[in-house]
Formats: sequence, C-alpha cells, structure tokens
Amino acid sequence: MKIFQEKSVSSLYSKGRFFLLVMIFLASSMAAYADRQSSLEGQAAAAEDKQTSLESGDSSPLPSPEEEMSLGRQGRGLAVPLEKKVTAIEVKGNSFISTRVILSKIKTRAQADYSTNIISDDIKRLNELGYFSDIKIDTEDFEGGLKVIIILTEKSLLEKIILKGRFSRVFREENLKEAIKLKEGQYLDQVQLKEDINALKDLCIKKGYAQAEISSQSEMNPATNKIILTLSIEPGKRIRIKRIDIRGNKNFKTKRLLKLIKSKRAGIFSSGFFKEDLFKDDIERLKSFYRKEGFIDVKIDYEAGSHAKRGLMFFIIRVDEGRKYVVGEIFIKGNTVFSVEQIKKELKLTAPGKVFSQESMQEDASAIQSLYFNRGYIFTHADGSTYLNPENKKVDVTYAVDEGMLGYLDKIKIRGNIKTKDKVVRRELRMYPGERFDGEKLKRSKERLQNLGFFEEVSYDIEPSSSDEPDKRDLVVEVKESKTGEFSFGGGYSSVDKLIGFIEVAQKNFDWRNFPYFTGAGQDLRLRAELGSIAKNFELSFTEPWMFDYPVAFGFDGYRRERDRETDIGFGYNEKRSGGDLRLGREFGEYLRIDAMYRFEEVTISQVSDEATADLKKEIGNNIISSMQLGLSRDTRDSVLNPAKGYVLGGTLELAGGPFGGDKQFFKATTTDSKYFALMRSSTLEFRLRAGVVNAYGDSSAVPIYERFYAGGAYTIRGYHERRVGPVDAVSKDPIGGEAMLIGNIEYLYPLMDMLKIALFYDLGNVWPKVDDFASGGYMAGIGLGVRLKTPIGPVRLDYGFPFNKEPGEPAKGKGRFHFSLSRGF
Repeated sequence: MKIFQEKSVSSLYSKGRFFLLVMIFLASSMAAYADRQSSLEGQAAAAEDKQTSLESGDSSPLPSPEEEMSLGRQGRGLAVPLEKKVTAIEVKGNSFISTRVILSKIKTRAQADYSTNIISDDIKRLNELGYFSDIKIDTEDFEGGLKVIIILTEKSLLEKIILKGRFSRVFREENLKEAIKLKEGQYLDQVQLKEDINALKDLCIKKGYAQAEISSQSEMNPATNKIILTLSIEPGKRIRIKRIDIRGNKNFKTKRLLKLIKSKRAGIFSSGFFKEDLFKDDIERLKSFYRKEGFIDVKIDYEAGSHAKRGLMFFIIRVDEGRKYVVGEIFIKGNTVFSVEQIKKELKLTAPGKVFSQESMQEDASAIQSLYFNRGYIFTHADGSTYLNPENKKVDVTYAVDEGMLGYLDKIKIRGNIKTKDKVVRRELRMYPGERFDGEKLKRSKERLQNLGFFEEVSYDIEPSSSDEPDKRDLVVEVKESKTGEFSFGGGYSSVDKLIGFIEVAQKNFDWRNFPYFTGAGQDLRLRAELGSIAKNFELSFTEPWMFDYPVAFGFDGYRRERDRETDIGFGYNEKRSGGDLRLGREFGEYLRIDAMYRFEEVTISQVSDEATADLKKEIGNNIISSMQLGLSRDTRDSVLNPAKGYVLGGTLELAGGPFGGDKQFFKATTTDSKYFALMRSSTLEFRLRAGVVNAYGDSSAVPIYERFYAGGAYTIRGYHERRVGPVDAVSKDPIGGEAMLIGNIEYLYPLMDMLKIALFYDLGNVWPKVDDFASGGYMAGIGLGVRLKTPIGPVRLDYGFPFNKEPGEPAKGKGRFHFSLSRGF
C-alpha cells in the first residue's frame, strides 16, 4: 500500500514508515481500527519530518505539479483496492457552486466500483469548469466501501473592476470594458486576465499606441471576501510609419518584397500606425521568403529614424542576400520497410535541381515520418542533413531514417468534452484498443468528428501507456466544443421565397434524457417556422444517429408547408402539404450508407388559372400521398460543410400507392453525384450531375404536378426564372413540370477570406414531358459568377447567371438574373 503525502514522499520512505504501514494494512480485520490510527499518525509524522527536512536544507526532489495531480488528488494517504465500491460521495469547500452541479459533472457514482481512471477524468472535468483553483479527491472507509471526498478551493469572485490611467483622450471607459471578458461577479481567472491585458494592448496598438503599458493589481476586500481588480492603462505616444525603404536586394524587386511587409506607411488606405511586434514579424517574413527561395545565408537588418515632434518613423531595411542554393543528390539510409523509390515519391520539395531550403527539408522529413506512421511505425524518426558538393556547388541531402518498432493502441482517452458524452466521440473513431496504429484511420476519425459539427477543433496525440509492453501507446483525442444550440430569428429576401421571416430552435447535440440541459448524446432536434409573402412553413425534425447504441439512425419529420400562387417563381397554383415521414438508415463499411423512409402527406392544390388547360385544372383538390423510399449512397468527402476532395454518389427509388395505399400511384428514381477537386490556393472545383425519371402506374393516368421535376433558378440552372426550364401549360404558360430530368453543374470556388468565396459556374440541363423524350436533346445552359458568404444565420449565396437560351413559352432570350438564397448549395 502506498502512502502519498501532499508534498514530498522521500522523507517518509527514509523514516521507514512505508513498510510499517504495509505490515499494519495486511493485519487481520480485528486490527482495522488500530491500522487507521497508525496510518493517520504516520501521515502526521511524515509531514513533520518534511517540515524538518525543508528547514535543514534537505534537497530531496519535490513532486512535479503533474505528480501532485496524479498522486495527491486521487486519495492522499490511502491506496484503494480496485474491487471496492463507492458507498458515498461528499463535497467540501464549495460555497458558490452547488453540490448538485458538481455531482452532475463527475462520472463517479455511489454503488459503482471505485476507479482511479474515472477519478482522474472527474478531476479533469471539474477543472475545465473554470470555477476552482485547486481540486483534491480523498477517500475513507465507509459502510463496507469507500466514501469519495471532493475537496474544492473556489476561485475568488470579482467584486469590482477599476480602470485607471491616462486613456480618456483615446478610449471611452465603456469601450475598454467591452474588450475585457472578465466581468464583475465572475471568478477571477488568471489565464483570462492575461488574455484581457493582451486584448487591451491590441486595442492601443490598433490606435497607434505601440508603446502602451498595461498592468493589473488585485486586492481582497476583507468585508466581502471578494477581489477588487485594478487595471492601469497608459497609452503613451502615438507613432506612425512615414517611409519604408529596402536596400541591397538584387534577385527580387523592391515592390515584391514590400508586398510581404504587413506594416504599411501612412496613406489614404492605411493608418500607418507602427506596431513593433508586427514590424519584427515583417523582418522574419522577409528572411523566411529568401530562405525558401534558396538564399540560406541571407541577412536582414533595419535602421530606424524618427521625427519626435510629428510622431513619425522612417525605416531602412538592409538585405545581404548571399548565394542561392539548389538541391544536388538525395540519399536515403536506414530504411528497410520502404524502398528508396517509395520514400522519394513522398519528397515533394527536395528534388534534384529544386531550390534548397531548410524548411523544405524539414517538411519532407516529416513526410517520411508520415509514410511510416500510416503503416503503424509511430516511433519512426527521420532527420535531414546536408553536404555542399564542392564540385558542382549544389546541396546534397541525406535523410537518415530510424524506423523503430510497430506501435499498438492501448487505451483511448477523450479530453475537452464537457457536454458531449464520451461514447459520442468514441463511436466515430476508426481505431480500437489492441490494433496497430494506422495514420489513415486516424485521419478518417478526425474527419468524422469534424463532420458532426459539435467541435471547433479536433486533434489527437500519442502518449506513453501504463502498459509494460514497450510497443503500446495511448491515443488522446482532444476536442474543443462549439455552440450546438441555437435560438434564431430573422428575415430576408430570396429569389425563391421572396420576403420571408423565420424563427428556429435547434440543438444538433441533443439528449432527451439529460434533463434539464438536454445536450450531449449527438441527437438532432429542430423546430422552425417561416412566414413570408408567398410561403408559410412549419417543421419539426428529430434524428437519433445511434438507436439503442447501435449504428442505426432513426428519425422523423412533421411539417405543414403552404405556398401561394406566384407565377414569377414558377407556381401557377396554391399548394399546401401536411404530413410527415419516418426514417431509418445504416452505414455499411466506411463510406456506404443505406436509408429507408416512409412518407405520408396530404396535398391540396387550388387557385389554378382560369385560362389553364384541362390537364392542369384536374390537379385541383386534395390527395393523399403514401410512399416508401429506399436510398443508397457512397460519400468520401473530407468535409460535409466545406468539401475540398472526395465524391458523393447517391440514388433513390420511391414507390407511391400500391401496397402503401394513398390516392396517387407513381414510381420515381433519382441520382445525385458530385465530385470535388482541391486546387491551388485552397480553391476547389466541383462537378455535379442530377438525373431522374418518374412514371405513373395502376389507376393513376398521370404523375401529379407536385411530384414532377422542375428546373431553372437558384438551385438548378441559373440565369433563368425559377422552375421555367421545362414544360409549360399551353395556355397559361405556367410551368407544369416533366417526367424526366437531367442537370449538370460545374462550379469553381476561390476563397478571398475565411468567410467569403467567389464562384464561377456553368449549368446545363433540361426537363422533358415524358421519359421517352429523355434523349431528344434540347439542353439549356447558363453561365455566371457569384459569392458565398458565411453568416450567423447560415450560408448566403448570391449568383448572377446569363442564359444561353430562351425560356419555354417566351418569345426571346431573357437577360441575366440574380439568384439570392440562404443555403450552401444543391
């Protein structure tokens, strides 16, 4: 049995009390009380010895903070047999945070087996709450088991934040307080305080006060036992850049080098404020540029002058380029698993004749390690070394590979998930304990976690394992949770729905069992209402991706959708749909998925034009649609929201009527295929193809107008009116849809910034009255450009398309059209 003291355990070992306690612990149950008394006395004496040791200058090593966490906080002075049960849990030291909240955050439970791993995770969860400066967990015998005692030290509460200094000529106090995330009544977090000080300094720098000084002082108010925080802000003198000159550059024009410098002189489009850190980064940026171009020996320095009265600075950047180096021969040594040819295929940057740079050599060394890592050699290390060949003055590069042994996964640890249950993360992982490490599986696991939409960041690390086997390692999956719940409302205009307002409540990490928080199980719940000038929609949707913890998705939708007659967007009638569906789906393998859906809805058609033909007028009335749909898809995209590579192949078969009842009988088949290519500068090229056919059968003489295919507009062929590509009524010229559809789209996206992309597109396709007309041709095309913008209420698409053909029923080709919508794409 090990006894861990709060500080050093070395003195306890030196006094021999460790072995005494072991003997006492092994005594019979009749001496249990004496054993506990001796243990407590031993701990007190050890603490006394430790104090004596410190006073006498004993240099015995103190445990690290990590050892304090792993040793001291999992039961000081008590070794716990694994088979013991937890009989009680007690919380001490909490004044502001309720015991109920604390107990809801830990996984240790009464009547469950005691587990040091769970205790360690509990400490992590409590620490991530940010409420406590110290967390200790102790244990004691209680009613035949163990009482777990959680001892907390709460952070101090902020009573008041005071700003002082000569900042009033630059900032308003309320603006400064808005930049501070620490608020009165919250806990004083030292990490957040440091971030707030940096935020205040950044504000000063943006205003040109590069030499601003900001400090903090905290003082305890004994009357309230709360902290008074004082922030001192001294902006100093404002400085602008008047001129930047570059001298000594021979191989690159000054204009090109100045583009690399983010510090700009004062002018019409730049304030020119001097920021010392930014200017130093500019110098390093220039050095990095030269080194990547093969000028390994480059030296760059600068001189600064100033006009004190006017607050201006002048800079001269001096460049000593040195000689340019290129790669000569490449040698590989130490490799047995892969051939030299296989390894050289991974070297993208260091190849004979290419410009040599240290950065390129390091990146290719990492590429070699990745090659081995993907095969399970997690201990592989590759180093690049250079030799300047005196004959040809080229740099020969040698990569020395230390392959190491194969690595195997011991345990998987999940960190950073406060709301999300561990099992939600684990079920997306493609590696399991006991398996050989596989880089491709780790990469796919990361993609799947990111596609959930629950996490801002996903990363993994490999840590030493507690196993005695040298080839075993633990996998640590680190996640940073994002906000998954939304309450949103707003309004807008689109070319499809005209004026519209909406309100939505959504939680994509829903858990109906977790009262009152309702988060953490990975379910999706949405309630949405839309009211517009021509449309009224109400929807409820729920999806459980793992029904009963099996990889079978279950979901349902309930809805009521109304759309008024609006010929401008291709509706020559009023349409009302009320109903719902039930969904089941399952993945097979890594990318294949099969889905089934039963749909039941009532459709009402009214307000058909008096001038319409009899074929269109016969759609008036109420009809029940009852159908079963089967879908098969293969999705290899790297990202669901922003794919850069991969493809989606999907097809559906739907049967309405017949064995499923209802008023209409038809059979519909559709396919949707997309392929994505990653190009230079993070741009992407996407090809899409959609095709479909629908046929009536049985007692139905024609396919209902609301189940036919339509094209034209924002989501199909841009440059044309909504739903205006395809058959129209012979008299009213209203679109009536067709039984066959084929649409192709090519779209190139180029990012201008994280939230904004420009798009170039070409659309081609048509809708035909009958399936037999599929091969008759008559394709219609459009071309144009647009923008993609990320907003808090969802992605915004704005396109301008030019038509190549005239619309059916129109005498001449129309002009270009704008298409505006709130959606990512097709």
